Order: sequence, then C-alpha cells, then structure tokens
Amino acid sequence: MLRSHTCGELRISDVNKEVTLCGWVARVRDKGGMIWVDLRDRYGMTQLILEEGKSSNEILETSRKLGREFVIKASGSVIERVAKNPKMPTGDIEVKISALNILNESKTPPFLIEDETDGGDETRMKYRYLDLRRDAVRKNLELRHKVSRETRTYLDANNFLEVETPVLIKSTPEGARDFVVPSRMNPGQFYALPQSPQTFKQLLMVAGFDRYFQIVKCFSDEDLSADLQPEFTQIDCEMSFVEQEDVLNMFEGLVRHLFKTVKEFDLPEVPRMLFADAMKYYGSDKPDIRFGMKFVELTDLVQSQGFQVFDEANLVVGINAEGCAEYTRKEIDALTEFVKRPQVGAKGMVWVRYAADGSLKSSVDKFYSADDLKKIAERFNAKPGDLMLILSGNGNKVRGQLNDLRLEMGSRLGLRPKDKFAALWVIDFPLLEFGEEEQRWFAMHHPFTSPKDIDAFMKLPFEQLGSVNANAYDLVINGVEVGGGSIRIYDRTVQNKMFEVLGFSEEEAKAQFGFLLEAFEYGAPPHAGLAFGFDRLCSIFGGVDSIRDFIAFPKNNSGRDVMIDSPSVIDDKQLKELNIDVKLTAKA
Repeated sequence: MLRSHTCGELRISDVNKEVTLCGWVARVRDKGGMIWVDLRDRYGMTQLILEEGKSSNEILETSRKLGREFVIKASGSVIERVAKNPKMPTGDIEVKISALNILNESKTPPFLIEDETDGGDETRMKYRYLDLRRDAVRKNLELRHKVSRETRTYLDANNFLEVETPVLIKSTPEGARDFVVPSRMNPGQFYALPQSPQTFKQLLMVAGFDRYFQIVKCFSDEDLSADLQPEFTQIDCEMSFVEQEDVLNMFEGLVRHLFKTVKEFDLPEVPRMLFADAMKYYGSDKPDIRFGMKFVELTDLVQSQGFQVFDEANLVVGINAEGCAEYTRKEIDALTEFVKRPQVGAKGMVWVRYAADGSLKSSVDKFYSADDLKKIAERFNAKPGDLMLILSGNGNKVRGQLNDLRLEMGSRLGLRPKDKFAALWVIDFPLLEFGEEEQRWFAMHHPFTSPKDIDAFMKLPFEQLGSVNANAYDLVINGVEVGGGSIRIYDRTVQNKMFEVLGFSEEEAKAQFGFLLEAFEYGAPPHAGLAFGFDRLCSIFGGVDSIRDFIAFPKNNSGRDVMIDSPSVIDDKQLKELNIDVKLTAKA
C-alpha cells in the first residue's frame, strides 16, 4: 500500500504516530514561514503542515509547486493542532511532513471541488469525474450503496434468489418507447433494451424459483425529467403462491428495514387507500399524506345561486388552508396566478376567508349571503382563522388542478419537510383505461396484471370493462410513487382475453408473447410481484428531488452524456456491417 492511513481516520489518539497519506490537494495556504495543505480522499480530509527552518528546503520547494487537485504522497508525524477545527473529524490533529512526493499534477479544475461549488450543472456533468470528488456527491453514492446492500440483506433473509435476466430482448408494443439495438448476425432485425424484466421474472416463477429479485438496469426512451432518466435501476421482485396481502406485507417489511438501517427512522405501519379515495380526496394516485387538506366537494351547495362559473361546472371542490385567514390580497392573488399557470390550467380561484372574529368574506360575496358562506365553512369543518380555496370545472381535470394547489399550499406552509416521511399503499386501481382518441382499452399497469374479479372480466360486455379493478398496488412515499406491482395473470385463457381486450389479434399476441402463453400451459403457479424505483428511493432517503444526484454518470435532460459525448454518430463501416442505411427526416 502507498499509504498507511486514509485522510479521514486519524484522531488525537494517533499523536506521535509516523504515517503516510495519499490523496488530492484541496487547498494550499502559504503564510511565508508556514504552509498548510488540506489533503482529501474518499474518506475525509487531513491538514498537513510544513514550517521553514524545520522542514527541509527540498520539501518546502515541492510544497510550493502544489496546485489544486494535485495527487500527492506525504509522510510525517501526527501532532496535536494548536487551533483545532471542531467541524472536521480530523480537526484535532495535523501531520508534520517529513517527505513529500507529487504522484501526478493537475490542470486547474473548471470549478471548485467543494460542497458549495461554483460549477453549473452542465459543466459539472461534462467533468463528472471531478464532480464525484465532492463530498456531497460522494455521500449520495455511498447512500446508494447502503440501500443496495441492505436490500440484498433483507431479501436474502427472506429466501429470495438474485437472478440476472437478459438485457437484449424483444421489442413489445405496450408501454413506453423501447431503445432498440440492431443485430449484425440477423440483418434487419433488432433487439430491445428492457423497460422491465417483466416476462422473465414470470417465467422464473413458472420454472419453480418461488422467490426472485434483481437490482436491475432498465431503459425507457421517453421525455426526461428530474425523476426520469433513459436508464434507471429497479429493485425487481416476484413471488409464487401468494396473495396481495402477502406481497404488501413482504415489501412493506423491506421499506421499513431500509428506513431503519439507512435513515435510523422507524417507519410506522403503512396505511392502505383505495385508488378511488385517493382521486376523490387528493386528486392524485400518489397523494402526499404528510399533511391534511383533503378535498371537500361543494357542488350541491353552491350551484343555482346565479354564479355562472359554479353553475356550469360538473364539480366544485376545495381545500381548507388552516390558519391562513390573514393572507393578504397580494398573497391570495399569487395563489390565483399559480392555478392559472399553463402547467396547472385552472381559469381562476374562489376564496372564502373565515376571520378570527368569526366573520366570513369571499371573492364571490355578490352571489352568496353570509348564511351561504357559513354553510360552506361548515362543509369544510373550518374554524375562525382558516382560508378556503375553491376550484371548479370538469371532474378529473379540476381534481388534478386542486392537487397542484394543495401541494403548493403544503410547501408554502412548511408541511412537506424532506426529513418527514409518510408512506401509503394505493390499491384497487382500475384494470383498464379507455383511450378516446384510439377508441380502445389500454392496460393501466401492464397486460399481465390480473383482474380483481376474473369472472366479471371474462363475462362483462366490452364497453363495461372499465368497472373492473386490477389486483394491483403502488407504494407512495411523500407523494412520490416509489414502487408498484400486481398479482399476475397465470392462466392462458385469461391472458388471451386480456390481449384480445387490448386490441391484439391472435397472431399478434402469439408473435409478441407466444413464449409466455406457451409457458402458462406447463403448470404456471399463482404469482405476484413488485418493482421499486431504486433511484427514487435513494433520492427520498437523501432528501433530494432529482434522481440524477444518485447516479454516478447520469444523462442530461436531452438524454445526452456530455462527458463522453453520447449518443454519437457511428462510422459507415459499422453501419454497413449492421446493414443499416441512415436517412434522417425532418420532424413534423
């Protein structure tokens, strides 16, 4: 080893020890007679000291050549610091240097490699290998490692086998867009990169493996956002001979184990909520239940009073912001402008103020008497000091708009802190959703999800299938969907029916999924599974909105790796070997 210790482990008990450290120069402070060097590695930072008259001229001369990010090897004696630094784990000591070697020089880095850096996102992504030297970024990847380790510990203890599944698979038409890979040995044919190992994990259940998991890379060619990358990681799991309750208990146990071991937080028992109730009371299938403000419907109470906006709506619904009656007109106007933003899409907002003295005032006093406003306040269970915020319009659309307003109010009132955690199972999703434009049914989760009531699914007329619920479940933490799964179809007749409902011809179903349908004829067990968004879990544990911070080499919002300049054009020779001719067409 080139070093005897790391830069993060020396303490006051190590005084008088002879040590050798290696690392990167974080900064040099030359005060003439004294020179201090902060030396950094993955484990921490240690201060080195050199002193004219006590250090050799050769060492002093070498130290004055040092620049930021030089890689050096330094040997010397551990001494007690005169001016201790309580903010550093090694702040009680420093190393008096007796030998100093420059192992590699460095150009001046394009940004400060410190927690508070001056580098912009694009620059730091271009020089990601430098960004990864920063403590803040390194700690994110250490957290990711810990989540990975503890996941394996829990699943191994519960008899899950880690099995790798193929990365080059078959493209399927359902779900998100596939990334495709040309096959040189099969001209004109393409592999797809998996969006999920879905069919393979089901086949492992058919094979009798009973319990499978994989921390697996997945791919999706969709528009990107803070919590979506073209390549991402899942904790992918499947179990045989189980019902929904078994799956929820098993993976609630995993999440509670991770919170305990990674965050030292005892997550309470996770409540369950019906999809229908999530939409009714929160306007979202992933409600943030760290705070209240459940939706209150007012349609029957406020229509036929001459206020056209309410009279023409099929839903009038609102939230009660407790303790906000003192909001100024400017603050209320800001909320109105928020809901009118294109991203939200509401045309306006009505407010009712319940003053501390018990009086009620609203933005629609012209249409509603004091008694009317009192009935509205009673419907909200409001009390003096509260502010009621009301939206109206088309049912599903206005619920989504009110969800945005509710989350905004939660943030403004400090009700969504990063260090507070609330988990929720959302269950009983609809099995199918109807595409008005395409005039056909789509699977709300995926085509392998079992109906809750299989008899109803098999017998109901085509147009009534929207009433069938899925045997599906999502885990939501702090308003973020971190996992989802379902009881699977394992009977060929039911699976054929599902493909038929989704618009597959018999030939198309056989061409796309014939291997799975055939496998179901060889004794497929009842099985179920769930996949967690591994990157999302890490970002929640780390208190950050973007999953990019927990990926070593992420892509930017255009799906590019600006560090290695990818994707890139490939040369004509490679294209010829692949039997591919590239002709770009202008986007419509």
